[in-house]
Amino acid sequence: MYQSIADFVVDWKYESGATLKIMNLLTDTSLNQRVTDDGRSLGFLAWHLVLTMSEMGSKMGLQVTAPPEDSEQPEHATEIAKTYDISSRSVLELVRRTWNDASLGDELDMYGEKWKRGFALTSLVHHQIHHRAQMTVLMRQAGLKVPGVYGPSKEEWAQFGMPAPK
Repeated sequence: MYQSIADFVVDWKYESGATLKIMNLLTDTSLNQRVTDDGRSLGFLAWHLVLTMSEMGSKMGLQVTAPPEDSEQPEHATEIAKTYDISSRSVLELVRRTWNDASLGDELDMYGEKWKRGFALTSLVHHQIHHRAQMTVLMRQAGLKVPGVYGPSKEEWAQFGMPAPK
């Protein structure tokens, strides 16, 4: 659970930047990639990350610049990435401007439970990491390059002049 806004800012900048790096590699065709016929598509997951900022943000009292949570997924990957960028910047700005370290202990009504603000922010970050990982699997299945997030991806090892670990 976050105890300081500064710690959240560091994590959010890195994690939203990593997610945007992935979003920017999606193609319109790849948005339909699924593991199974009834599974979530790559486009669904990408758009879900966008909409969650609005949905969770509103529960946290933040009016995030993001489409309403029932918005239809755009057809174009570039629109999803652009909207993600705007929304993630909005989350960062609102938290910086309207909350302070002391307020991170304040309780919020979240999904029928009482969550501290610091925990709500942690959950937002972890939710993004979870779905971003799912997206990378679908990206590989769609034949897209997967960028490294916490170290080089399989494709990036060659750029370092090294073989990928087996």
